[in-house]
Amino acid sequence: MSWSSCPFCQQQVLSKELERHANNHFEDEDLAKQCQDEEYIALEHIWVRPEKSLVDNPMQPASDFPRSGSPDENIRRLVSLQVRDANRKCEVNPDLMTLLKSCLESEPGKSNSTSITILSGYVDHFQSLKFEDVGWGCGWRNIQMLASHLLVQRREEAREVLFGGAGFVPDIPSLQRWLEIAWEKGFDAAGSNDFDRKIYGKRTWIGTTECAALFRSFGLRARIVDFCFSTPSDVVKVKPPKVIGPIDRYLNRPDTCEPGSSSNAKSFPELVGGQPLLANWVWSYFSDNTSLTKSGCNRVIVTKKAPLYFQHDGHSRTIVGIQLKSLPNGTQQFTFLIFDPGHNTKVLESCLSKKAGWQRFIKRGVHTLKKTEYQLCYVDPGIATGAEMEKLKSLDSARFEF
Repeated sequence: MSWSSCPFCQQQVLSKELERHANNHFEDEDLAKQCQDEEYIALEHIWVRPEKSLVDNPMQPASDFPRSGSPDENIRRLVSLQVRDANRKCEVNPDLMTLLKSCLESEPGKSNSTSITILSGYVDHFQSLKFEDVGWGCGWRNIQMLASHLLVQRREEAREVLFGGAGFVPDIPSLQRWLEIAWEKGFDAAGSNDFDRKIYGKRTWIGTTECAALFRSFGLRARIVDFCFSTPSDVVKVKPPKVIGPIDRYLNRPDTCEPGSSSNAKSFPELVGGQPLLANWVWSYFSDNTSLTKSGCNRVIVTKKAPLYFQHDGHSRTIVGIQLKSLPNGTQQFTFLIFDPGHNTKVLESCLSKKAGWQRFIKRGVHTLKKTEYQLCYVDPGIATGAEMEKLKSLDSARFEF
């Protein structure tokens, strides 16, 4: 049995499979456009038009909300005016994460390779709607995905504080109002100036800072991580990361980036590219406090970890899990499991239910990470009060530069 090195990602693969593996690099570059085209074809048959008021005037549900009075008064008004997002009019049963777990457990395994997959618990998929937010709403959709997890998985702590205790995920106009209230309360004051502290009714892109400010305004411990690479394919020495805040527990664990360390995940060598270290950080995040004893070829673990808001230039998605595959040659391969707002929920549900074609919607290998900057936002457990709540008003982050 002979092995060859892929000329694009340097991964060791069977020589007889080298051509197929290399061709996948070109297919991945066009995957987003291909999936979008396929989804719009499917959309003609299965897309359900939202309620008329949301389509013809998507900003109408909270349009009468007055921007006057104290933040507490504005909150009381918004609680009564906000509406559930149209994406969630029809619940998926079983939920998508249960379907995904079943698909991963059913993947054909090879006797000479093993994999471990770690998933967030419950996460709803929120798609950008053709008549509402296609082209600009991905950030809001990812906020909705994180919120769906928090409302179910952290019911006791988060459900009471999120969105005034409404118990559901609001639509984009309502979320825009909530973000304005967060700014009024002093969360991310510097960032709010970029929007003149007004975002309601605007088709404006948002990112991890707006996501963190919104969740922090409810007392949730939202954190931000920045990754900056000199070029997507450079191989450079790792600079010591500048760490601000509690995120250092993920950076300083012995199984993250330190040469010569021992862990469940294989350590990277001293000379590494930035993309593998991003994947290693994501693995460390999901595997924190999780037993990873291998059992069988395809082990799938459901953790209490919240999904990750995953931002890069031009788009954002939600990482709902990560897979680590041990190959026969001793190398290890990471694959992100992603919910993309650009994908159609019904198409995704159909593929997962049939266990056919779902991988091209959800799986993304490290070799597809070709941007020079990435940002992550996640939510730690617990509710902040008092002095900690005041500290959350100033956004901090961990930054990696490679």
